[in-house]
Amino acid sequence: MARLYSNENFPLPVVEELRRFGHDVMTIQESGQAGQAMSDEAVLAFATADGRALLTLNRRHFLRLHRRRTAHRGIIVCSFDSDLSGWAKRIDNAIRQHADLTTTFIRVNRPSR
Repeated sequence: MARLYSNENFPLPVVEELRRFGHDVMTIQESGQAGQAMSDEAVLAFATADGRALLTLNRRHFLRLHRRRTAHRGIIVCSFDSDLSGWAKRIDNAIRQHADLTTTFIRVNRPSR
């Protein structure tokens, strides 16, 4: 299963569901870095140093970072979805498509309704 690091605004119920799927997910709150106005570069650097792919809703900024800096353990960007369980399943399915998330950029979009 994947080692993940969830960015500050990422919903805890989705994190908890991903843990039930067997993923090792650390939140920014659990790392003691919440509320510190860390730059996106610093958030990605922390995740990378800890061997974790980043989970975030901040698509635009992290796409730019991915394009500039390919040395990361993976970036998973998501569209917000009120179906939290379905959202977690889509993330899990996307992760399972890759043997290794290193330098991978994954988009998990909300389905059309």
